[in-house]
Amino acid sequence: MATSDLLAGGIGVEDFFSRVENREHAWPPGRRDLHWLIIPDPDIARDQLYEPYRTLAEQPGLYPVQPQWMHITVLHAGPQDSATDSEADRLVAEVTKRAANIAPFEVALSRPDIGNVAIESKGRPGAPHRALWEMTWQAQQTVVGDRWPVIPKATYPHLSHSYAGAEAHLADRTALKVLLSDVPAGEVRVPVTTLTLVAEWHDRREIKWDVLAEVPLAGGRS
Repeated sequence: MATSDLLAGGIGVEDFFSRVENREHAWPPGRRDLHWLIIPDPDIARDQLYEPYRTLAEQPGLYPVQPQWMHITVLHAGPQDSATDSEADRLVAEVTKRAANIAPFEVALSRPDIGNVAIESKGRPGAPHRALWEMTWQAQQTVVGDRWPVIPKATYPHLSHSYAGAEAHLADRTALKVLLSDVPAGEVRVPVTTLTLVAEWHDRREIKWDVLAEVPLAGGRS
């Protein structure tokens, strides 16, 4: 899920879920929206992204992202129930055709930052991630036109370790930074070989999904 407005400074944090519910194109609790995701290998998610930061992510006011729900968002498409089965199939077919020309790559995730609405690791390089974002957006326009807005409007690779919720006022950013400074973990490298289409929803505590399709990045393969 995207949190590109995370900023430094201040003491408290803000409710992430309130933001997505109240933005111009709202995402209400329980509604399944189509998303294109990069999902880390389960061992990497558990051992390198979850366990080292578990105590930090479980602090009051925050909801930790469990290893099986860790993700790097590429594109938030539209509500699942606003697409026909035929359109969903065509969307997968369009992305599969375009992904055949995109080579697998690797995202290097930094140590987390303490942001306004989440604890987030930023990734690099950004260009291959943006290429996936642009490709999935073009495929979406081919299938549904302008029915769904582009979300996010600008993107960078990132993975959230926890989200601030309704009790976000309990989370003290300075205290979180102190805790983070004692975590010895470093950069994590995530291979990107597959794009996953999911029907994703939240309950104001967690973001979960059902996998609908997996599309390999096949560029450069013989």
